[in-house]
Amino acid sequence: MALQQVAKSLVHAYVGRKKRKGEFRQIWITRINAAVREEGVSYSRFMSGLKKAGIELNRKMLSEMAIKDPAAFKQLVAVALKTK
Repeated sequence: MALQQVAKSLVHAYVGRKKRKGEFRQIWITRINAAVREEGVSYSRFMSGLKKAGIELNRKMLSEMAIKDPAAFKQLVAVALKTK
């Protein structure tokens, strides 16, 4: 029984690690969305504008910029809006 429990625990640990990644992604998207909404843009338009501008920053870095460096984030929003 102990071996069965260890095997089951390993399965749950694996699933938990995968689930945590998704939860962090949700948090980053929520933070970016809140920061972009303050500038009057939707999240999808912002991400589309960044992609069209050729700016490849991941959501984690965008989230950190929105919190710690709002001036630089506003510049990114401006660049994203120019490339409609």
